[in-house]
Amino acid sequence: TTHYLFIVVVAVNSTLLTINAGDYIFYTDWAWTSFVVFSISQSTMLVVGAIYYMLFTGVPGTATYYATIMTIYTWVAKGAWFALGYPYDFVTVPVWIPSAMLLDLSYWATRRNKHAAILIGGTLVGLSLPMFNMINLLTIRDPLEMAFKYPRPTLPPYMTPIEPQVGKFYNSPVALGAGAGAVLSVPIAALGAKLNTWT
Repeated sequence: TTHYLFIVVVAVNSTLLTINAGDYIFYTDWAWTSFVVFSISQSTMLVVGAIYYMLFTGVPGTATYYATIMTIYTWVAKGAWFALGYPYDFVTVPVWIPSAMLLDLSYWATRRNKHAAILIGGTLVGLSLPMFNMINLLTIRDPLEMAFKYPRPTLPPYMTPIEPQVGKFYNSPVALGAGAGAVLSVPIAALGAKLNTWT
């Protein structure tokens, strides 16, 4: 019982850490602007949390469990904004679960080799998470229309919506987010593994 309670407690705290690592919700009014920051912060935080869990439990599938908890939290936040009168797609729930499944798969396929999980799994998360979330964002309504129609009261001044230059927003964020996420996920996953050996 203590073992599973520890996993739940760490899951909640890691989720809070993930939230503070970057904007963990895609607010439609500046989704494209925050895409690169989100890709870097969330791919690294997903990997470090998932690697910590998997090495603690030794069970493939723990990363997916971790991503599912974050997804549930985000849907609760989405519901809260919806309850305040904002449209349903004002908040877009990020896609963590498929990338976490790839991490679990790499851990399982390499016979629970932690170094392979860090190198292969971390790279897969860094490459896939930006791609999945870009596809996710393409399904929502026009971000600029949402931004001017439903401005957030807490929107900081530097994030005030402006008319973008067409073409520049839709090409570079995927490459930059995926590249940076893939490069940074591996060393941060290694840090997570090191932290696991210290506990």
